[in-house]
Amino acid sequence: MTEQYVLDLQEVDRTRVAVVGGKGAHLGGLSRIEGVRVPAGFCVTTDAFRRIMAEVPSIDGLIDELSHVNPDDRDAIRTLSARIRRTIEEIVVPDDLAATVTHALARLGEGAACAVRSSATAEDLPTASFAGQQDTYLNIVGPTEILRHISRCWASLFTERAVTYRRHNGIDHRTVHMAVVVQRMVFPHAAGILFTADPVTGNRKVSTVDAGFGLGEALVSGLVNPDVFTVRDDEIVARTIAAKQRAVQALPAGGTREVAIDAGRQEQPSLTDEQVLRLVRLGRRIEAHFGRPQDIEWCLADDGFQIVQSRPITTLFPVPEAGDRENHVYVSVGHQQMMTDAMKPLGYSMWQLTAMVPMHEAGGRLFVDVTRRLASPASRAALLDVMGKGDPLVRNALETVLDRDDFVPSLPDTGTGGPPAGGASTPAEADPAIVTELIERSRASVAALESGIRTKTGPALFDFLLEAFEEHKRVLGDPLNMRAVMAGMEATWWLNDKLGEWLGEKNAADTLTLSAPDNITSEMGLELLDVADVIRSRPEVVAFLQDVEDDDFLDELAKLPGGTEARDAIEAYLDRYGMRCVGEIDITRPRWREQPSTLVPVILDNVRNFEPGAAERRFEQGRLRAWEKEQDVLSRLRALPDGDRGADETKRMIDQVRAFAGYREYPKYGIVSRSFVYKRALLEEAGRLVRAGVLHEKEDVFYLTFQEFHDVVRTNRVDDRLIQRRKDAFRSYQGLTPPRVLTSDGEAVTGSYRRDDVPDGALVGLPVSAGTIEGRARVILDMADADLEPGDILVTPFTDPSWSPLFVAVAGLVTEVGGLMTHGAVIAREYGLPAVVGVERATRLIRDGQRIRVHGTDGYVEILS
Repeated sequence: MTEQYVLDLQEVDRTRVAVVGGKGAHLGGLSRIEGVRVPAGFCVTTDAFRRIMAEVPSIDGLIDELSHVNPDDRDAIRTLSARIRRTIEEIVVPDDLAATVTHALARLGEGAACAVRSSATAEDLPTASFAGQQDTYLNIVGPTEILRHISRCWASLFTERAVTYRRHNGIDHRTVHMAVVVQRMVFPHAAGILFTADPVTGNRKVSTVDAGFGLGEALVSGLVNPDVFTVRDDEIVARTIAAKQRAVQALPAGGTREVAIDAGRQEQPSLTDEQVLRLVRLGRRIEAHFGRPQDIEWCLADDGFQIVQSRPITTLFPVPEAGDRENHVYVSVGHQQMMTDAMKPLGYSMWQLTAMVPMHEAGGRLFVDVTRRLASPASRAALLDVMGKGDPLVRNALETVLDRDDFVPSLPDTGTGGPPAGGASTPAEADPAIVTELIERSRASVAALESGIRTKTGPALFDFLLEAFEEHKRVLGDPLNMRAVMAGMEATWWLNDKLGEWLGEKNAADTLTLSAPDNITSEMGLELLDVADVIRSRPEVVAFLQDVEDDDFLDELAKLPGGTEARDAIEAYLDRYGMRCVGEIDITRPRWREQPSTLVPVILDNVRNFEPGAAERRFEQGRLRAWEKEQDVLSRLRALPDGDRGADETKRMIDQVRAFAGYREYPKYGIVSRSFVYKRALLEEAGRLVRAGVLHEKEDVFYLTFQEFHDVVRTNRVDDRLIQRRKDAFRSYQGLTPPRVLTSDGEAVTGSYRRDDVPDGALVGLPVSAGTIEGRARVILDMADADLEPGDILVTPFTDPSWSPLFVAVAGLVTEVGGLMTHGAVIAREYGLPAVVGVERATRLIRDGQRIRVHGTDGYVEILS
């Protein structure tokens, strides 16, 4: 194949990224849009870059070395990347390549000033913009200087920031090549950036224009504050006109300089209203061409706009597909389930198939459309009440949307909607015996699933699973199950309301529910203490576990003195809890049974931090504290006028909350138990497809939806490109933060705590477990990295049930996500840990090792050092 060193911009489009890089491909695509003017120019292709790199074979060794450097070793990255850049810049451009570039320059006009711009093959992609990672040079004049700056652009592939950015996005240095765009220079009256969606809120119907006088570099470099125009529905809805004291202008002989702006012009708008609206219309045309919101660099010269860059806005959270043009309001499922990480397609599709309500996927997360429930006043009140009890930030965000009178249409009431849960009346009592019955039903259902699935393979397996999903939903939707869950929650709300009203007690139910029976999640934490008891007295086993890295350690363990007993204890634990893991609602996540080494650091912490018998003592201490609290509350009530009636009611509610609070955790245990049965059968099927040569590896099926996996099994054919696209998309979704509430306009609505009763500088959250504790903050993003000491306070984004084994070792809890009845809150109360959840950006605002004070009764966190 003949190498092409230069291509005119008119010859390229988005299909030529490998040849001209992301920027070049985008500019070529822009030049084909009717009504869009792009400065004339050409691309020096990646063939030229490869030719240059081949001139010095020693570069390969330097890139290899760079690939193996620790990503956190900034000094090593800085040194190596500088050596590579120097080497590239010192390469003499071969004569034939220089002649080709000079010939292309002649077509732009003799002595034309040019912009010389890097265009990497991993740049301006839908999943990573690489904005500002490589170099651009403006107003370069003459072939010699332009060739020198082309070399500098090639070298800029290895700037420290570009190298670090690639490592962060999982991109191999060797897979990226550098093209260079050379364009005729524009000498603008004004320049700036247009976002065709609001880059802060994500609203796709709002455009923002940043503008300043002269070249856009004044804005990019922060030399001046821009004029900012906000446009919606072809109308400027907000504007900020800055005092623009400086500008960057081109020099006649080449290069640029800063200049002062006349005092009389400094506070004049850099664009007229008509120009702003014309620019936004142009942006919408560009957005439609590329099929997604764009970040556009523009210049205004002679009252005409020229577009010098357009890249996708990669930070926007995707919007669920609704299939209509109506307004929709979505609530995050992950915030309710305490798992806001991105899910793989098999994971979210199976959750959708087994969920009790329709769910919509966006950005690898699931959302429930609550628009109709918000539209009816009766169902709206009930929804806001439930959301408020769970997570006040969700309620506040929904109220923010409702305050916009025109977004959610009002529908007539179809019913009363029922009284808010936890209202003034005493909840109806439920028979505690139903807990035992429900647990037995769940176990029997899982056993029947395990028995029935054993012989199923191929398409028959998928038919069986579709029937199993219906049974899954029947178990969850069993009225008796719902009654048991609500009995505990309603009793909790009643006790907190009434004891607050009668005795001034805040969150009294927190203490009254300590060591409640039948709580499978708190038992999971306590039973790992029992495992530690078996291991603690066996020093060879402890020493062996300290060096464990692989997941096949259990067989080796049995060869040690006392190892058989240790292995049996861990195996018994895995038999009961091995289906659990962090992020367990995603079936594709590795379970503890699949990766038992995950538990080893927690077991070793328990060995070090606790004495034998800690689990039993801890449970009994909690039970005693709850009993003492009960006696205290009842005696104080009886001392009040007409207190006997209130005490009798309270006693019934305490009995209810202790009988049912623990069961709140069991349905999730049942769900995860069933899911692991599904997963093992599906992975066996994936293994058959690998052996048949249909799949490259079993885990490829994680990037297919359940229905797509079913189709592959039926046809023995798979679209490898689809799997690769899904892998790329999943990687990009991992970097996005899902909103609690999202609208069909793409706006991520952030709720706020409307409180003025916390100290200045304190971090506000939701109080979910009473008490105050001071200690060392341990900011832990991955359970496997836990290294805890007694008295530490766990600070983490979220805690689903799998985090419970860590709770026995800490003194308090702070999370970014959560509500009063989410798993972390329930277990914190069970263990008596002061806890505040829903603390926005807690893992960034609190540094690991800082001393903090957690006010679990009042809902805030103070940073002490």
